Amino acid sequence: MFQFRMDWLQQFFLHPVSLYQGAAFPFALLFNYLCIMDSFSTRARYLFLLAGGGALALAAMGSFALLVFIPAFCTVVLVSSLGPQEVHRQTFFFQMSWQTLCHLGLHYTEYYLQETPSTRFYITLSSLMLLTQRVTSLSLDICEGKVEAAVGGIQSRSSLSEHLCKALPYFSYLLFFPALLGGPLCSFQRFQARVQGPSSLCSRISFWALTWRGLQILGLECLKVALSRVVSEGAGLTGCQQLECIYVMWSTAGLFKLTYYSHWILDDSLLHAAGFGSGLSSSPGEEGYIPDADIWTLETTHRISLFTRKWNQSTARWLRRLIFQHSRGWPLLQTFAFSAWWHGLHPGQVLGFFCWAVMVEADYLIHTFANLFIRSWPMRLLYRALTWVHTQLIIAYIMLAVEVRSLSSVWLLCNSYNSFFPMVYCILLFLLLKTKHKFN
Repeated sequence: MFQFRMDWLQQFFLHPVSLYQGAAFPFALLFNYLCIMDSFSTRARYLFLLAGGGALALAAMGSFALLVFIPAFCTVVLVSSLGPQEVHRQTFFFQMSWQTLCHLGLHYTEYYLQETPSTRFYITLSSLMLLTQRVTSLSLDICEGKVEAAVGGIQSRSSLSEHLCKALPYFSYLLFFPALLGGPLCSFQRFQARVQGPSSLCSRISFWALTWRGLQILGLECLKVALSRVVSEGAGLTGCQQLECIYVMWSTAGLFKLTYYSHWILDDSLLHAAGFGSGLSSSPGEEGYIPDADIWTLETTHRISLFTRKWNQSTARWLRRLIFQHSRGWPLLQTFAFSAWWHGLHPGQVLGFFCWAVMVEADYLIHTFANLFIRSWPMRLLYRALTWVHTQLIIAYIMLAVEVRSLSSVWLLCNSYNSFFPMVYCILLFLLLKTKHKFN
């Protein structure tokens, strides 16, 4: 258990992504200030964001930054040379193949060589996953006609400078520094509207909004320090006994959630400081800006399905658009299977995302039948309280399964008393499916 504890301590507390994001804040504020000036041209804005992304990538990833630069360059080539109906399939295949090869490198280092990969490589993989979101979002926009691709592309007889000018918005979007290491997914339409918008329409920074986000981060960090002391002093999954394992699971998952909330608010603050946040108006037909962290809903909901939609909201919306809406059969299972692939297909992730898919399916049936048969408000109140507790414990179980790396840790989790909670939902799903079949 000590090795398991050190793994997530290194990943969540010693991870320097927050430091790099914090170092990018002055440049985000500078960009927003320069956009107000009439002398700061559109091309200069694109170059500023691109240069900032390149510098941040080299500072955070070192030589591993090439693993991000190469697919970004190849994506621009594909977007500029393929037709609207072909671009999404080709870019999706290339980007996911490249990301999978990088994840296989991580598997080889961790499981075969039994070595700890460098922190820079972890940061690179995280940035590469975010790049995959922007690449597929851009290709889908082109395929659906929401974004008009550069006419002619690299096959035309235009000069090199004209090709670069046409490709500059794509390069800048794929590598712009406020979203390079984190943050909600920003669509190309939203990005282009912000960069090409007139200086008179550039939104000024609300320092009260940034101060409020800073206070939220401070409070979450204080809670995280207090909870980390409780977790470190208690027994681990190897040392816990019977019902004590439930408390270990809940407290450890709470520590993970606090870390995610803090990172998401920091990422959202950086985008807000650069002018890409909620203050930017949306174009017609485009979904508005949604921050990743909706802490109140996540901590109070008694429905796993609602938790799933609100957890990392921009990624959930991206998965829905990319996989769920285009799946002909078993869309829920396909979406979670792709999510496991996108995350790297570690053993715990395969178990965790499969369990998550089954729990969401069970959640739909359980609450549908409950709404039909539970009428009195005292029983509804009791039902809501019990399902809230059960939802939080199931989410804690899934979170531990997804975050642990080794097979031994996954085995410890499965053999603990914690498996009782997802097992209850599995049994209810089986029984309700039979009941539903009889009703039909």
